[in-house]
Amino acid sequence: MDYAIVRFGNKQHRVRDGETLVVDRVPAEEGASFEPEVLLGEAKVTATVVAHERGPKVRIGKYRRRTGYRRHNGHRSATSRVLIALGSGRRAAPPTAAAAAAGAGAPPAGYADLTIAGIKAAAEEWSGAELEAALAYERANAARKGAISALEAALAKGGEG
Repeated sequence: MDYAIVRFGNKQHRVRDGETLVVDRVPAEEGASFEPEVLLGEAKVTATVVAHERGPKVRIGKYRRRTGYRRHNGHRSATSRVLIALGSGRRAAPPTAAAAAAGAGAPPAGYADLTIAGIKAAAEEWSGAELEAALAYERANAARKGAISALEAALAKGGEG
């Protein structure tokens, strides 16, 4: 699961890694990190306070007809902007020496920087061992569905021809 449900104050938020949220004011200084209560998900969630802000002004008006009675009031909520970081949780360790010993080899050079479209285009020129290594790397680290399906399709295409 690439997201978690956490509680800030008395509200629940669905968060992802690297996401910035505006929540009710938290009792932490700017730059401080804390761990909110995780309601759903195995990952360890860390929130870092980026800034303390105030929300937009809400105007409240009272009016009674034919009496000249008009009152206006305003309100701005105290908010905090927090940066979310999801920990590893139960995710597998990246393939290193153990994967190389198992015969998976190393993924092609610069694989970690490729986008899904780049992986689809480059997978046609890779050997079977490179495709297997890239697939193992993808499943262990990024787990991008599009990249996994592109690598599996390239492996199936290579097995036919």
